[in-house]
Amino acid sequence: MSGKIRVGIWVLSGLIIVMACDVRAQDLAKAPQNRKEKESYSIGYQVGLSMNTDGVEVDFEKLIQGLHDAVDGNEPLLSDDEMRQLIIDLREKARKAQLRKVQEIIVRNAKESKAFLEKNAREEGVRTTGSGLQYVVLSKGKGSSPGPKDKVTVHYRGTFPDGTEFDSSYARGEPQSFQTDGVIKGWTEALQMMKTGSKWKVIVPPELAYGRGGSGNRIPPNKVLLFEIELLSVEKGREGKGS
Repeated sequence: MSGKIRVGIWVLSGLIIVMACDVRAQDLAKAPQNRKEKESYSIGYQVGLSMNTDGVEVDFEKLIQGLHDAVDGNEPLLSDDEMRQLIIDLREKARKAQLRKVQEIIVRNAKESKAFLEKNAREEGVRTTGSGLQYVVLSKGKGSSPGPKDKVTVHYRGTFPDGTEFDSSYARGEPQSFQTDGVIKGWTEALQMMKTGSKWKVIVPPELAYGRGGSGNRIPPNKVLLFEIELLSVEKGREGKGS
């Protein structure tokens, strides 16, 4: 690899953003017209979001100067080694800032989840198990309860405490089937207490769901999850058949 400095997408965003500094104010508010303008705007917006997320701050005047020097082929005002080290340091700074932000979210969500569960436990009809799982029986079924190795078919809807829906088999238009112990701990516990044909509201503490790590961009860390679960059928697994 040559001595050229390779920078992250947030540095590219800085270059794209400052190019707009030479454009008149009225043109900045003008929607992109042709494909090239739309592609350029899309790239600029996305990398701008990344730059904002990383908390990168720049001197736009010097950024413009560096852009022009690179495009015009001028000799850089700093050595390659110095610029490389500055970029490495900036990346490390952004990484640490992101880690601090994640830790703050973990702590804040844990406090909010604890307060929510304590309050919800006092609501009418809510039952709490020894593990901390909470549930409300919405309708009683008369069928059998699944074992850990049984295959269940369910309809469900998952929301956060604020009511935001993050998953739903109802929305997809078809129930889901899986092994009882192949899901989060809160589900495995709840399903084994349910009877086929029943419908429960299940409130899952973070430690029985995705915990501190969350699940990608879909489930934040230390988040309480609320589910409406309708147990449609149970198919006995190998253990059940052999008993």
